[in-house]
Amino acid sequence: MTRATSPLIDSDTLDIRRASRIVGTRIAIACAAVVTVVIITVFVYILSEISLSELFEPVPDTNNLQVSAVGLLRAATVLGVTLIILAGVMSWLVTRRAVQPLGEVLRMQRAFVADASHELRTPLAVLDARLQILQRTLPDSDPSSAVVADLRSDAKDLIHIVNDLLESAEIGGAARHDTAVIEVESAVATAVHAMTLIAVDKRITIELTAPHPTFVRVPASSVTRCVVALLDNAVRFAPSESFISVDITAAKKMVWVTVNDSGPGIQGIDPARIFDRFAHSGATPTGGVTRTGSGIGLSLVREIAVRYGGTVTVAESSQAGTAIRLALPRAKHS
Repeated sequence: MTRATSPLIDSDTLDIRRASRIVGTRIAIACAAVVTVVIITVFVYILSEISLSELFEPVPDTNNLQVSAVGLLRAATVLGVTLIILAGVMSWLVTRRAVQPLGEVLRMQRAFVADASHELRTPLAVLDARLQILQRTLPDSDPSSAVVADLRSDAKDLIHIVNDLLESAEIGGAARHDTAVIEVESAVATAVHAMTLIAVDKRITIELTAPHPTFVRVPASSVTRCVVALLDNAVRFAPSESFISVDITAAKKMVWVTVNDSGPGIQGIDPARIFDRFAHSGATPTGGVTRTGSGIGLSLVREIAVRYGGTVTVAESSQAGTAIRLALPRAKHS
């Protein structure tokens, strides 16, 4: 017996559907406004031409057809409502067809990312293999051993990033149903530890707060790389000698990982667009653009969150700092 699977939906599909709904709704509202104005005009004209006493009087016709002002108003109302409904349906159909080319462009973009990721996987695997051979040949007392171990770790991170790029490029990519339940704090702590090594150069302190153990059905590596990307963004824009907090909170159905920094807030771009692919918010407050880690990027954070039924949003952005919140469905720990 085959188990039924839910439809596969990725973030691009959700964006297209949301854009289609917004445009279709606006067209429908505009059409409804025009029809409403016409109906009101008809009402005003009829009422201005007759007195209230004549409103309910039938008007004789040579063909024995009787028409009253009330009947005419009722017919105009029915016609108006019908036109409004028709305008809504037509705007929805037209908008759906209009956004189809956008969906094709996004599919081509995903295909390109998938091809590039495939090309990168083999060289990275070879690099990791050579580093492994080098690591085995070095004695434990060799001072280069630690550096080679770090290089291997970085190579593995790159391999994971490429794998995530490849997964995100798969059209209709969906979560694996057999993903094990993991403890969130452990995965987040790994990201905090990795980014602390980078934040120390700017004398930035990163602190993790997790009052209670919480669990999600998401690969630990995916949670770690999501938090690395959020911290990478925070460290990039946070001023020197500042403080970044990572807070894990939970409700009955969701787990939230919130990264707060004390930077100048999101500037040069709508906060809602920072998760768009290839979106950039401009230069850092010091005037340059820096790269502070091996994060997978905010767009891929959204890809992972959506794939596992979660979201990522800007909870707050002001001159006092920015808070970005990753939400994932909570799982029961067996």
